Amino acid sequence: MSARAVVGRVVPGELSARVPVEEREPGRGRDGVRLLVSAGEREPRVGWFTELPGLLRAGDLLVVNTSATLPAAADGRLGGEPVVVHFSTRADGTGPGERWAVELRSPDGRGTTGPRPGGPAGAVVALADGARLELVEPLAPGAERLWWARAGGFGAADGSGSAVVAWLRRHGRPIRYAYTERDQPLAAYRTVFAAAGEDGGGSAEMPSAGRPFTARTVTELVRAGVQFAPVTLHTGVASAEAHEPPYPERYAVSPHAAWLVNAVRAGGGRVIAVGTTAVRALESAVGPDGRVRAASGWTGLVVTPERGVRVVDGLLTGLHEPEASHLLMLEAVAGAAAVERGYAAAVRARLLWHEFGDVHLLTRRG
Repeated sequence: MSARAVVGRVVPGELSARVPVEEREPGRGRDGVRLLVSAGEREPRVGWFTELPGLLRAGDLLVVNTSATLPAAADGRLGGEPVVVHFSTRADGTGPGERWAVELRSPDGRGTTGPRPGGPAGAVVALADGARLELVEPLAPGAERLWWARAGGFGAADGSGSAVVAWLRRHGRPIRYAYTERDQPLAAYRTVFAAAGEDGGGSAEMPSAGRPFTARTVTELVRAGVQFAPVTLHTGVASAEAHEPPYPERYAVSPHAAWLVNAVRAGGGRVIAVGTTAVRALESAVGPDGRVRAASGWTGLVVTPERGVRVVDGLLTGLHEPEASHLLMLEAVAGAAAVERGYAAAVRARLLWHEFGDVHLLTRRG
């Protein structure tokens, strides 16, 4: 049994969710996962995600990420070496010569990948149908995992405005990590909130906190008086081994979403972010006066307990690895003690980790 310490606790390795709940437990839908609830100073409790409409109140607001997951993994060759390319983030601009931040991985023979050194500069990765990537430079000085690459030979763009996205839809597949059991269709990595954005972009990895929501759950929440505010943040490739803080990512908070957040706060309702990506987008749009304004562009915000949160009262999220920088965001929302109590309860209850696992609702007040 492999194990890791989580805020002073031990997480058995078998608590990784290896397939979606609808495959683990036939007869259950996406909403058939468990829900850990950490509310203020109360002792955490474990229930079911389908109880969520009864845990929120009329006047509360759920902020959801509408970014759609891309089939962002593709096979290639670097010289004589087989590699898997994870397409992380597209730079601004369209047309010939697109630039993408990419991560090169080594296939492990089991359908998943392991880390490999980045670069070198000037190297060319050959891909299907004559497409190629020329590695230019690391995404950030001293960071060798993600590299900017210049795209060529990818053919014509589609409605996304990106030739690379059009190519990925023909040749790519969802990014898959070693704890998963087998490949899944792209639909398994898209949430009910996923929509084609005006910028034509998408996420390298699923905004997974939204995965358990179904049309039925959304209907029940609306019937209970809970509102929804859509925001967008296109997630890049996570650091599966090193757990680095997130790099800058493209986001958008619309005037309507900003108005909803401000109105709910003024009326005494709670603003609950669905996923760490929704927190990052929303907190990037807060002005010095504490009000949310329409905003878009790139955000490098890393939410920590020292920085705190300014508009988010709660967070619905998955269970994160003990080394993950996301845990700092959880502490910023609910406090270190609540996170420790919650993760201890998660281990005792044998909850499941990762994007196909169970979820955790943390709120600053009950």
